[in-house]
Amino acid sequence: MPRSRRARTAVFFGGVVPASADEERLAEEVGMALAGAGFALLHGGYNGLTEAAARGAASKGGTVTAVTLADKHPEWGEFNPHLTDEVHLPDIGARLNHYFQAADLVVAMGGGVGTLHELSAALYYAGNIRPVPVWITGPTTLRLLAFLRREKWLFETPTRPLGFLSQVASAAAFAARLPRTLGGTGRAGRAGTSLTGARHPREADQTATAARPAA
Repeated sequence: MPRSRRARTAVFFGGVVPASADEERLAEEVGMALAGAGFALLHGGYNGLTEAAARGAASKGGTVTAVTLADKHPEWGEFNPHLTDEVHLPDIGARLNHYFQAADLVVAMGGGVGTLHELSAALYYAGNIRPVPVWITGPTTLRLLAFLRREKWLFETPTRPLGFLSQVASAAAFAARLPRTLGGTGRAGRAGTSLTGARHPREADQTATAARPAA
């Protein structure tokens, strides 16, 4: 189905152990803002920041889907109680592909190595496959982003623009940005501000690439 004919989808990445109560509240407010703007939410389905985002989305009547690994679900435990649907996939590659093929927006917050892997995959996908907007929020992930840029794991050049990547400092800024970036486009982030102040590249430009995260 063409993207313009289906509901917008936001993918949320965040850890199961919030760095602070403030970050957990931020995740909930992000979920509320996304559902309020008409986004369906895809997330891992479990606890911590993902549960907070799901709780926020559900409180606004949003659709909340868990995307998990079929053979890991018994080990990982019960889903959080805010789901409207669930998807069980055979491996990590299928899980990531499901996220990114559906995504109109990726939102990343802090977490462990699993969240780091998801964020790295999102940066690679947006830089090389399709420039889906990636929004970074929360102090933990903003510090990580600063580190990646300082150590040149993530950098921008004329042939590797990062126009898909945005920093969002607060819940208020997140909520305020959504209607502005969605206005008249039907796609999140096309008019978003990047880390360098650049406009988001057009989807037709498939030559744009981002700095590749380490393998």
